[in-house]
Amino acid sequence: MVTATTLMITAGAYLIGSIPFGFLLARFWKGIDIRQHGSGNIGTTNVWRTLGKVPGIIVLIFDMLKGISAVLLAKQLENTDIHVMAAALAVMAGHSWPLWLKFKGGKIIATGAGAILALAPIPLLLAFLVWLTTVAISRYVSLGSILGAISLPIWVALFNQNKNYLIFSIVVACFAVWKHSANIGRILKGTEFKIERKKI
Repeated sequence: MVTATTLMITAGAYLIGSIPFGFLLARFWKGIDIRQHGSGNIGTTNVWRTLGKVPGIIVLIFDMLKGISAVLLAKQLENTDIHVMAAALAVMAGHSWPLWLKFKGGKIIATGAGAILALAPIPLLLAFLVWLTTVAISRYVSLGSILGAISLPIWVALFNQNKNYLIFSIVVACFAVWKHSANIGRILKGTEFKIERKKI
């Protein structure tokens, strides 16, 4: 049943997710519109590639904090699976389709990782190891994100007994792969950016 609390949690999480930290940092750091550089994405990878390591790490931290704070807000207000997962999905939706940027945002990986960290930390850590290994071998951050997301439901099934979280992790994995469809095409063509590419 949808209640006023449900709507408040979902709307609040979406608005948290809509805060475009990558866009804002690029504006204040270099006075540029990050959407006009690199991949055009407002997330961690493009900020890192365009502005450097420090700005990239800052955006990563703040984008993860969006996911963490939305889930913790839901747990504080209404600690049920349905409310917590609604908040997690809403914060990722906000990051991907931010209200303030005409609904054109990031690819959910950092914000989704923050949400999952608050839900199932061990599966997230194992998915991060998949990401790290993939990036170390391939040098493709996008491929690491895709494989890390795909591995997440496996780790949730193995280390978390909550079936609702398993369903949620499958949704997240599918969403992440879909958001990286253009990256997959570039990887197959050999035109995807690698992390050793110099910043502008």
